[in-house]
Amino acid sequence: MAIHNDLGTWGEKIAVAYLESCGYRILNTNWRCARAEVDVIADQEGTIIFVEVKTRSSVDYGHPEDFVSYKKEKQLEFASSAYIEMRQHQGEIRFDIIAIVFENKDIYQINHIKDAFWPS
Repeated sequence: MAIHNDLGTWGEKIAVAYLESCGYRILNTNWRCARAEVDVIADQEGTIIFVEVKTRSSVDYGHPEDFVSYKKEKQLEFASSAYIEMRQHQGEIRFDIIAIVFENKDIYQINHIKDAFWPS
């Protein structure tokens, strides 16, 4: 596996641990629907949260959250619709981004962006 894939996998594990420490219940990780994938799906007091995790080793070329493209937002919207239908969820939903930047192997910063975008 490539180093950037390892970094992404590690970032997703950190994001899950972070969300759990904040009281979120993790419903799924790496959930797929057709060509779309949602990194983390969580529940917080009945709201289903679809989380895109972006991890970088530096911000030299931009912050991780800047790399969530319009295309990725559309894929998340598509996958969320399928997930909501599958679970017959009638409540609120939200799209978050968790951006993680590593300073070194053991030191990192987390930026949790709630309501990062809304379906159009």
